[in-house]
Amino acid sequence: MTRKFLMLLAASGSALLLLGAFGFQHLGGMAPCKLCLWQRWPHAAAIAIGVVALVLPRAALAWLGALAAMATAGVGAYHTGVERGWWEGPTTCTSGSIGGLTPQQLMDQIMNAPVIRCDEVAWQLLGLSMASWNVLASLALAAIWIAAARAPR
Repeated sequence: MTRKFLMLLAASGSALLLLGAFGFQHLGGMAPCKLCLWQRWPHAAAIAIGVVALVLPRAALAWLGALAAMATAGVGAYHTGVERGWWEGPTTCTSGSIGGLTPQQLMDQIMNAPVIRCDEVAWQLLGLSMASWNVLASLALAAIWIAAARAPR
């Protein structure tokens, strides 16, 4: 397969994942948390790289696409760990600690708490959350981007 085809395939994969995320949000009524939003940006970058690859199917662009796919996989892996309680997530979207807070600080924390929490799984399939599925899909896309970088023009 040619580099250009592989790059467009990988960028299309990111476009499908992003469309799926928007579908869950707008059609399924599942608002994204902060980490969900962070996972979207590298997919958008991969799509932009794919558009540029239509004109300039260079290996350097394929490596950038692989980097974008690995970035979203990394954020997805971090998010999966937050969901599973392996580590704490950002304090702006997880339950956090309440130890040592005054009653007023606790009330302020409650009143300013986000509606969408990063440490709760909103949807899962086969025991994997959307963040976990994003990791797997993004690693597959990274492999396609790498194959594109190594492919002949």
